Amino acid sequence: MSPAVISSIAFACVCAGVLLGFILRFSLPEHHLSDSSKDAVKLGTGTIATLAALVLGLLIGSAKGTFDAMSAELTQTGARIALLDRTLARYGPETAEARGLLYRAAVTGINHIWPEDTRVPHTLPAAVDDVRDKLLELSPRDDAQRWLQSNALQIINDVAQARWLLLEQRGQTSIPVPFLAILVFWLTVIFVSFSLFSPPNATVITVLLLCALSVSGAIFLILELDRPAQGLIKLSDAPLRSILLQLGH
Repeated sequence: MSPAVISSIAFACVCAGVLLGFILRFSLPEHHLSDSSKDAVKLGTGTIATLAALVLGLLIGSAKGTFDAMSAELTQTGARIALLDRTLARYGPETAEARGLLYRAAVTGINHIWPEDTRVPHTLPAAVDDVRDKLLELSPRDDAQRWLQSNALQIINDVAQARWLLLEQRGQTSIPVPFLAILVFWLTVIFVSFSLFSPPNATVITVLLLCALSVSGAIFLILELDRPAQGLIKLSDAPLRSILLQLGH
């Protein structure tokens, strides 16, 4: 499910908790709403609220770490592609076909990660393996070319590894569904306790709904950051697109 759907479900559950609290407020006998009962409920709710706050903080930190790691990997991959193109240019004119395949492979990779991006030109598909095969077909004439070929093969292996990593991470989330379900349950229990001891006037209802919207928004933010290649908060393809303009020159 998309982050918007999951956060909407969380918002609906929390709002249902608010409604349940108001229903219980008018259904329970008076002695269940005494000061001593209220203190006991506050202690239990405080414990759950602390756990929920810690989990939300950890999830936001983890999701931001995933986002930053993928952003750094994209930047490094773009630098490797540019370095590989310069290495092949220094090797000699016999690498022209390999450089052309490198450009096409870069375009193919960008279109796989950002398929909706119309700013990237579409060319015939090419894979990193095609570039590696062309590099292996080269016949170095001296030590300098042998060093350049070896260096180019090392770079293309690093690019291939990064490409598979980026494709594996695209559209996937590291946050298990049961983990989110438990978090939403905690938040629902907290809001049940809020409305249980609050008068159901317009001010209280408005504040509780805004709080419910805030916590569901936090869940949306976590899920968006945990899927860096798609959604509203996604990585920019600018580093790789800028590299495309330099390839082949």
